[in-house]
Amino acid sequence: MKQRLESDLVAAMRSGETLRRDTVRFLLAAIQTEEKARLGAAVDKLVAEGKDETARQAWLAENKPGDLDDVAVTEVLTKQAKMRRDSMEAFRKGERPDLVRKEEQELAFISAYLPAQLDEAKIQEIAKRVISETGAKGPQDTKVVMPKVIAETKGRADGKVVSGVVAALLRERAS
Repeated sequence: MKQRLESDLVAAMRSGETLRRDTVRFLLAAIQTEEKARLGAAVDKLVAEGKDETARQAWLAENKPGDLDDVAVTEVLTKQAKMRRDSMEAFRKGERPDLVRKEEQELAFISAYLPAQLDEAKIQEIAKRVISETGAKGPQDTKVVMPKVIAETKGRADGKVVSGVVAALLRERAS
């Protein structure tokens, strides 16, 4: 996926699409930041374990904690998409339609790299199944149901939508 982003950056630069180019650059920067954070966390863990420099270098060369696989890249892109949605909401409240449009366009570019999003009916289907599997009886069981539904919809549904669907189904069940 990272290679696809890099080739899309080159294509956007050649075609003169500045918004696409800037968005893809920002995504690549976010991926690079995550890679550095994971590498730093791994080094800190090794230092805390008391490993010497040669042992750390050997472990890092073997395990490559800074290299993100497609799942990790998708997580980074999902976070970026969420940031855009949150920004759009804030700009709407601040009555800045120009910035809302820009964020919507960036979100459209980011969404092209993400897996297809589940519709509300599919989320309801998953939530109903999890609720029946766990035996949840009402809103008090949200803490039991939500982690399982989130695990099944991860990266394919917005957390706010999932939360709303689960809450509605549990309220309905309680009454």
